[in-house]
Amino acid sequence: MSTPERRLNPTSLLEFCATVLSAGGASKDDAACVAAHLVDANLKGHDSHGAGLLPAYLRHMERGQVNLEASDQVLADTSVILRIDADGGWGAPAGQRLVERASAKAREHGLAAATLGHVHHLGRLGAYAEQAAAAGLVSIHFVNVTDHAPLVAPYRGTDARFGTNPVCIGYPATATRPAFLLDMATSQIALGKVRIAANRGVALPSGSLIDARGMPTTDPSGMAGFELEGALTPLGKHKGYGLAFACELLAGVLGGGGTIQPGTPRRGGISNGLFSIFIDPAAFGEPDWMQAETDAMARYALASPPMDWDSPVLYPGDPERAIAGKRAKEGIPMDEVTIGQLNTVAEALGVAERL
Repeated sequence: MSTPERRLNPTSLLEFCATVLSAGGASKDDAACVAAHLVDANLKGHDSHGAGLLPAYLRHMERGQVNLEASDQVLADTSVILRIDADGGWGAPAGQRLVERASAKAREHGLAAATLGHVHHLGRLGAYAEQAAAAGLVSIHFVNVTDHAPLVAPYRGTDARFGTNPVCIGYPATATRPAFLLDMATSQIALGKVRIAANRGVALPSGSLIDARGMPTTDPSGMAGFELEGALTPLGKHKGYGLAFACELLAGVLGGGGTIQPGTPRRGGISNGLFSIFIDPAAFGEPDWMQAETDAMARYALASPPMDWDSPVLYPGDPERAIAGKRAKEGIPMDEVTIGQLNTVAEALGVAERL
């Protein structure tokens, strides 16, 4: 039986998250940036990467798994290459700084490659592609996850060996079409969606989860409260498995923070590695023709007669934009279990505000 939900005012939720993060020890600027990143994920419909992560973030601060005094360490800085070690600092601020610096290189030289290692949870990866697209750039991103036990089984495997390792591609808007955004985990579903399903008391889609014995299950309760019993399955069988492995190599090895293999420390936190490529479309052709061709391809794809006339073909990025518009007006839905968890951490920190 599913648990009831409420709709929360986005501004109130943002202020609540920032206040709680500050009370936990984050600087005012970091708290504001991380809170905005979390609530933006909720607005875009990615609740798995939204404010529900706050209790985990607070635990990471308490255990020293976020370096609250971190300073970006520049490992390489050439005309087209940027390598940063985040020194264990917050993900959203470090990620945004990396995108800004690498984007400047791409605008000057046509393209740039950048890595970010030893960074706390980057959150919704699509936010960084949106940032690059707003600067007129194409971007491609790969992420791996360390510092905790693996979550996703390899294709043909029966236990977890990978993180959810997202891949993201962004393409800038044209005069008539908003930005293209593909943002996906390489698992069938994200861990946060399993946690939310457990909180709501609903079953998961068949084929997305295996239990501790390696058998298929639709019961998410083994992963409630950030525990792990069983494993997620890879997206598209061998295809998601291959992409997850690629993330370990590109983000983990090239990014310098290591892969999820057991020789890399596991303290129970969340540490990400990031490998990104930024491209200025103008360096690869005539801009007016490229925009016209982009629009023509979009019209062609979206004109396919839908199987269900209530569910037309969409341009990647449209679902996030539609949900953001709806939630900005109607509020962010959140189940009472998650709301209770957030209020509990606020109370523990002496924060007066409640959701």
